[in-house]
Amino acid sequence: MNKTLEKIHTSGRLRQKAEIFHGGKGNVSGFPSPALIPLQDPLLAPNAQETGTKLCPGNRSAREADGSLSSPVPKPYPELLPSTLCPLVSECLLPWTKTSATQVIKVYDENNTSKAVEVPTDVTARDICQLFVLKNHCIDDHSWTLIEHLTQLGIERTIEDHEYVMEVLSGGGMDTDCRLCFRKNYAKYEFFKKPLAFFPDHMVSISTETDGLVDHSELIETFLKSSTCPEIHGFLHAKEQSKKSWRKFYFVLRRSGLYFSSKGTSKEPRHLQFFADFSDSDVYTVLSAKKLHGAPTECAFCVKSTKCSSARDLKLLCADDEQTKTCWITAMRLLKFGMRLYQNFIQPHQKQKASPMPLLIPFQWSLLSGII
Repeated sequence: MNKTLEKIHTSGRLRQKAEIFHGGKGNVSGFPSPALIPLQDPLLAPNAQETGTKLCPGNRSAREADGSLSSPVPKPYPELLPSTLCPLVSECLLPWTKTSATQVIKVYDENNTSKAVEVPTDVTARDICQLFVLKNHCIDDHSWTLIEHLTQLGIERTIEDHEYVMEVLSGGGMDTDCRLCFRKNYAKYEFFKKPLAFFPDHMVSISTETDGLVDHSELIETFLKSSTCPEIHGFLHAKEQSKKSWRKFYFVLRRSGLYFSSKGTSKEPRHLQFFADFSDSDVYTVLSAKKLHGAPTECAFCVKSTKCSSARDLKLLCADDEQTKTCWITAMRLLKFGMRLYQNFIQPHQKQKASPMPLLIPFQWSLLSGII
C-alpha cells in the first residue's frame, strides 16, 4: 500500500511537469533562477520540509500524524511549485545551478533555425554544444562547434571550447550583428592527429630540423611550449588600409606576433615590419572575399581586434590556396591558445572513460533552458 502511494505521488508530479511543457508553458522565465531552486531530498514531501520527516515504508506513525493515511489516494498538487522541481536538479549534474546571473541568447542551427536559451553568464562554448547535442538528439562525435558569425562584417570564427560565450558576445562591439551558430567542424582538432597535413614543410621552420624534414612530435610540442614557437613563413596578399588595392608580401609568424618583410624574403630585423599580435585579437575567415573586398582569391582571412567593430579596422589577408590559408589560421590559433587547445582536444576522450550520463539530464537541460 505504501509503495502504491509513493508511486502515485511521484507520477502525479511528473505528469504535471509534462503538461506544462507540452502545453507551451515551458518558458524558463516562469520559473525562478536556477540558483534559487533549493536542493532537497527526493523522499521529502513539500509539507515535510520543516520537520525533516521522510516518507518511508516503515514510518507509519509519521504518516498517521500528518493525516496522510486518512485518504486512500492523495490528491495531486494543484500547482507546480519550485520545491517540486528540486528532485530533478543536482549540483553535480548541472554545475551552473550555483550561478545567480543568467542571460538569454539565441543560437542558430545548420538549418538556420534559431532557438533562444537562458544560460548563466559563465557558460562556455562546450556547454552550449553539449546542450544542443542533448536537445537535438545528435550524435556526440566531438565535432560540434559554436561559431561566432558577424553578419555585417562578413566574417566568422570557431569559438574555442573553453571560451566564455558572454565575453565573446560583449567583445563583438555594439555595431556588429553577432550570430551564434551550432554546426559541425571536423577539422577543429585534426591538426593534432595529422600535423604535417596542416603545416607543409616549405612553410615551417624549426631549429631542430634535420635534413629539412619536420618531426611530427616536435612540430606540435614547440607550438604548445610557451618559450618556443615554430616560425611560419610565406607569401600572402594584404589589403592596404583605407585602400581597395592588395599587395603581396612575405609574412613571418613568430611568438611575438605577425610581421611582413619590406624587402623581398628578408628576415632581418630592420626589414621586418610589425603587422599584428594576438593578445587581444582573433583570426576570422572572410566570407565572399572577392565580392566584398576585391580579394585575389576566396581564401581570405583577417585579424580582428576585440575592440574593433568596423570593416575598415580589419587587417585583411588572402592566401593563394586553401591549404596555405588553413596553415596560417591553425598556427595563429595555436599561438594564441597554446596548451589550452590540447586540453580541449583530450577532454572529451577522457570523459568517455567515466560513467555514462544519467537519463534525467536531457529533461533537466530542457527545464533550465526554455526553448522559445
